[in-house]
Amino acid sequence: MNRKRENIVGYAFISPALLTFLILVAFPFLFTIFLSFTEWNFLSGWSNIKFVGLENFYDMLADNRFISGVKNTFIYTLTIVPISIIVALILAYLLNDKVYCKKALRLCFFIPYISSSVALAAVFKLLFREDGVVNTLLINVFGMSEPILWFTDKHYAKIPIILFVIWVQIGFELIIYMAALQNVPKELYEASELDGVTPWKKFWKITFPLISPTTFYLVVVQLIAVFKIFNAIDIMCFGDSAHYNTSLVVEIYKSAFNNYKFGYASAEALVLMVFIVIITIINFVGQKKWVHY
Repeated sequence: MNRKRENIVGYAFISPALLTFLILVAFPFLFTIFLSFTEWNFLSGWSNIKFVGLENFYDMLADNRFISGVKNTFIYTLTIVPISIIVALILAYLLNDKVYCKKALRLCFFIPYISSSVALAAVFKLLFREDGVVNTLLINVFGMSEPILWFTDKHYAKIPIILFVIWVQIGFELIIYMAALQNVPKELYEASELDGVTPWKKFWKITFPLISPTTFYLVVVQLIAVFKIFNAIDIMCFGDSAHYNTSLVVEIYKSAFNNYKFGYASAEALVLMVFIVIITIINFVGQKKWVHY
């Protein structure tokens, strides 16, 4: 009887979290998989869901916007993730040493990460306007003849978005790296100094291997985060991104809430999930060669 009562109490405690998971995670996930094989406009009601099989996936292969979104998403990922992690590691390594105003600097780098991404993206949009601060500096200081159309020129459209996301993400990565650097045994540094090891070799042979699990964690987390990039593009591109600066998540949003093609949007979301799963698996397989626990 006591065992049964303990089970009831246990289920009562986990039921709020379990119901939340089932309603907000499990059901939407399964319903998205179902919708990816249908054609449906939610304004027309449940009765008008039409099963189309793999038609949505075939349509994606001929959809230039979708293909551009996939290409751009990989470009954003392959630039933002390594640059932000390298910069954050360098800053963390410098701030971990004897630096004046260490806490203030750490706070300054972290503030963008905890601030409203919408507000920060709006500020970046103003900075990179045709008559914004960036163009003013380029013309007055570096002697450029005319301003750059950052958001409409396909050669430069991705640059403000990439810089913005890097600037925001560095704060989070910096804090994680500083915590990892604090756990590196100082005895190893002292022993290496006695052996006359150079600072670069000390970093490469001691610091980097010992913080490699942290680097692996940041790579996985940031890859997933950048694959879901949306706010920066939507706000900075005035809600009307072109094919040269769009992303996969932006295309999913447009398919669902601009064109009301929820079946097609669900199929795009399923493809995004597959990309994220594959890249995560590759990371977990590859980490055996460079991550030291």
